[in-house]
Amino acid sequence: MPANLKQVRGRIKSVMSTQQITKAMKMVSAAKFRRAQDAIIQMRPYAKKMNNILGNLAAALDGQMSLDLAESRKLKHILIVVLTSDRGLCGSFNTNINRKAENLAKEQYANQFENGQVTILTIGKKGNDYFAKWSGNVISDHVHLLHDLSYDAANKVSNFLTDSFLSGEFDRVDVVYSRFKNAASQVFQIEQFLPIIKVESDLSSKTKTDFIFEPDRDKLIAELLPLMLRTNFYRMLLDTVASEHGARMTAMDQATENANELLRDLRLTYNRARQDAITTELIEIVSGAAALNA
Repeated sequence: MPANLKQVRGRIKSVMSTQQITKAMKMVSAAKFRRAQDAIIQMRPYAKKMNNILGNLAAALDGQMSLDLAESRKLKHILIVVLTSDRGLCGSFNTNINRKAENLAKEQYANQFENGQVTILTIGKKGNDYFAKWSGNVISDHVHLLHDLSYDAANKVSNFLTDSFLSGEFDRVDVVYSRFKNAASQVFQIEQFLPIIKVESDLSSKTKTDFIFEPDRDKLIAELLPLMLRTNFYRMLLDTVASEHGARMTAMDQATENANELLRDLRLTYNRARQDAITTELIEIVSGAAALNA
């Protein structure tokens, strides 16, 4: 067999082997994606209702109370939480999140960045690897949170963020993550986590509701606000997980299609080379026979 035919056959086998891997990864990602999609779809109504309850309560109280978690301060120390995946092979998913977080630090918080007052908290190995050379502070205590995600584990990080804000260690906490839209599309966005922004109420502006509090108002608010924060943070984590599996499923599907196109080209090249080899052999045989008859 000519050397060029051997090389093409070797490439065909290599591409077919790679295609089997991409197909398997697509199937695995599809199974994980369905579970992650169900989790975030079930979580969103709860988080939305929680925000509406607090919005209605705040509207009814009409500024009768001050909230430490909603305190707006002069921005000196900034914490940016970056949610990425632990594994790659999901297209530009992690790159987009990391770059969005980096641009946020260098552009929106340019003064704080120059003074070394911007801290990055990484959740996900890919984000931690990206910011390993970060000139500022990096908190990597919760890198593998998404490896075995649970509500209790997410609460620990949410409580850490809340305590850090209340203690004055940070004046603002932003989260950079991917909001799940569908398997082929993710929305990379920045969400202010602390201080709590005013939640819109679904009550009419002319409606004045006189709530009866049980237990008392302050105790109820003290319980509801951290619960809202924990719920929203867990929602962001679920959004990120669903987006990751959707991005990986799409990337593996595209890789499989690309392998099919490459295989078609290689097989066409192989057949042409094989035909050329056969034609050359026939010409040699006919030429030899003609020489003998001459």
